[in-house]
Amino acid sequence: MNDNVPQEQANTDLEVLLSTHAPSGAWRRWRWVVIAVLIVMVFAAYFLFRDGGEVRGPRYSTAAAVRSTLVVKVTATGNLEPTNQVNVGSELSGTVAAVYVDEDDHVTKGQVLAELDPSKFEDAVARARGSVAVAEGSRQQNQATLDETQAKLARYREVARLSDHKVPSKTEMETAEAEAARAKANLASAKANLMEARAALRSGETDLAKTRIKSPIDGIVLVRSVDPGQAVAASLQAVTLFSLAEDLSKMELKVDVDEADVGQVKAGLPATFTVDAWPDRVFGAVITRVGFNASNSDGVISYPAVLRVENTDLSLRPGMTATAEITSVTRENALLVPNAALRFTPATNGKATQQSRGIVGSLFPRPPRSQQRVKTTEDAKDGKRVWILKEGKAVPVKVHTGATNGRVTEITGGDLREGDAVIVEAASVSP
Repeated sequence: MNDNVPQEQANTDLEVLLSTHAPSGAWRRWRWVVIAVLIVMVFAAYFLFRDGGEVRGPRYSTAAAVRSTLVVKVTATGNLEPTNQVNVGSELSGTVAAVYVDEDDHVTKGQVLAELDPSKFEDAVARARGSVAVAEGSRQQNQATLDETQAKLARYREVARLSDHKVPSKTEMETAEAEAARAKANLASAKANLMEARAALRSGETDLAKTRIKSPIDGIVLVRSVDPGQAVAASLQAVTLFSLAEDLSKMELKVDVDEADVGQVKAGLPATFTVDAWPDRVFGAVITRVGFNASNSDGVISYPAVLRVENTDLSLRPGMTATAEITSVTRENALLVPNAALRFTPATNGKATQQSRGIVGSLFPRPPRSQQRVKTTEDAKDGKRVWILKEGKAVPVKVHTGATNGRVTEITGGDLREGDAVIVEAASVSP
C-alpha cells in the first residue's frame, strides 16, 4: 500500500472539517498556510517513527586466524669481496724497469708481475761476493798460522818431556803457547768475518731477487698501480703495486646487521641477496661469521656479518653492492594472525549500540560523546590479547605470541583457535 494514501485522506478530512466549522473571511485566506504546516508535521512524524527505533551496532573488519608457514627475514646491505685478496708491493726502492701483467689478467703463483732496475742490486751482490772471498782468504791464512803455532808448541812440549823439562826454557814455552792462542783467536775472528760476509751476500742476493716482483697466489689482477719508468720509494712503508684476488668462484658478502636484528642472526643461517647488475636473479649464501665489533654510523649501531657466496659463473664481481635477506626463523604449520589484530582495542560510549536519530533529530546538534577503551581484567596484566567477533560482538581472547615478520605474528598459546575471526580494525558506521 502506498504510504501517501492515509496522508491524503487525513488532508481531505481536515479540509472538510475546516470548511464546515471555520468562518469564511480571514480563516479562508490562511487555511492553506495551516494545511501546508500540518502536512510537513505529518511527514516529519512518519519518518521519525519509522527510523527512530532502528538500532545500529558497531561494525568491524576481521581476518581469520590461519595456519601457515612463518618465515622471518632480516635485511642487511653490504659489498661483495674476494675470499682472499692480496696486495702485492715492493720492499725495495728503485725504478720500475718492466711490467708484465695488466688488470683482469689471470696469474699463477710465482709468476713475475713486474721488475725493478736491478743494476745497483747486482753491484751490491758483486761487492758482497768480493767480501766473502777476502774473508775466506783471511780465514785460510789464520788457519795456517794456527797450524804452525800449534806444531811449534807440540815440538817444545816433546823436547821438554825428553829433557825432563830442562829445555826449552820457560820463557820460550810461554811464548809458543801465547802464539798458538793468538793464532786460534785470529782464526775465530776470520771465521766470524767470513760468516758476516756470506750473510751480506745472501742479503744482496735476496734484494736482487726481490727486484722481480712475483705473484704469491693463483688469481686475477684486480688493480695495477704501477707503470714502467715509475720510481718506487719504499723507505717508509711497502708500496702496493698490484691487488690480486685469489679465487673469484668463491666470494664473501660482508654486510652490516642492525643491532635490533643481530640477536636473530648466527652462523649457518641461509640467506639470499640481489645486486643491481642482475635485478632478476636471486643468489644464495650462508652466514659464516657474525662479528662482535660494533660500528656507529650517525648513531646507528650495526655489527658485521660475513656470508659465503658461490660464484661459479663469475657473474658477481668484487665491490658490488648487495641487499641480503637472512632467514632467521622458519615455523611450519604456525597459527598466524595479522599484527593489526594485536594492536586493536574496541572503543565505546557506554553502550554497545547506536540509535539513528531520524530526520528531526538530525536537525539538532548531537552532544559530544566521550570515547573510552573497553577495559578487561587482563588490562592489569602484561598478557597480550586479540578480539574475535562472536555473535556480532567483540570478545577478548588471551594469547601468547611468538615470532613475527612485521605483517603477521605466531600465536604459541592461549584460547585462540584456527578459523576464529580476529578483529583488525573498526569499520565506519554509515549515518
